[in-house]
Amino acid sequence: MNILITGITGLFGSHLAREFSQVGQIHGLRRKNSEPSLVDGLDIHWHEGELSDMESLLESLQEIDLVVHAAGLVSFSAKDKGKLYEVNTVGTANLVNAMLASGVNKLVHVSSVSAIGRSPELNQIDEEFKWTESPLNTEYAVSKYWAELEAWRGEQEGLQLIVVNPSILLGKANYGKSSTAIYSYVLEGNKFFPKGDLNYIDVRDAAKITRALVNRQAWGERFILNKESISYREFFSEIASVFGKKAPSMALPNWLISVASFSTAILRVVGLSKSPLNKQTVRLTQQKIRFENSKIQTLLAYNYFPLRESLEWAKEA
Repeated sequence: MNILITGITGLFGSHLAREFSQVGQIHGLRRKNSEPSLVDGLDIHWHEGELSDMESLLESLQEIDLVVHAAGLVSFSAKDKGKLYEVNTVGTANLVNAMLASGVNKLVHVSSVSAIGRSPELNQIDEEFKWTESPLNTEYAVSKYWAELEAWRGEQEGLQLIVVNPSILLGKANYGKSSTAIYSYVLEGNKFFPKGDLNYIDVRDAAKITRALVNRQAWGERFILNKESISYREFFSEIASVFGKKAPSMALPNWLISVASFSTAILRVVGLSKSPLNKQTVRLTQQKIRFENSKIQTLLAYNYFPLRESLEWAKEA
């Protein structure tokens, strides 16, 4: 089996490559200047290209049996709205169109729990939740929702599709991208913790589950990838314990977020200016919400890494 992975040099893409390398030959689509260190040691047939370049997509899809689409842009900056749409939505549409034109009909689309949406009235969400317009939906969430619609459009036109919606992925703390900023927030000694809940999954679990879904031929379905919901206070305390740091000890008051909407200096005081959070996402961290994993558990009865074990692994160089 020949398996093409987009976003293969990223956190999730690299772990997907390691998992799927056990069942087939891995092909990687990467940009010219991308850094492939996360997949060192793997036998990868490289294709240089972009999601915006249809010609490179068509060339990369030659003799491919399965595509795992993990490429995407994560940003919560207002200035990146156009780029989010271009990369996440248009890029996915281009890939779907290239697959349809090439006759490659199996796609695993890596979406996000953000694409499921939010509702101020609900604190428990599963795969059946229908997207609704909400001030809790970030521009990133909207771009991933539209991208997911493109993937489902591809299914209507003949693709076999599995959609996975991972929550926050826990990887190595030294990875150095936005996905590991949650460790930095504690390691830098910030004092405030949000009052809401965090939904997370070890990136190794997310990759193993994705491979298992393909093995189970779970086409035509979407699956939330989430180990559990835990309070930020408890999560930050676990990080602090493992890394030998002091845990944030003060609950973030809602009034401080409101003030921050008029003064970015407040965000610096709170300690959020160095994280991938903006004022809207700070408000999201105040919400108590759980993304259900019962659909995965019913199908796979999966045993997740304990949080402590995930953090000990994250700490390793």
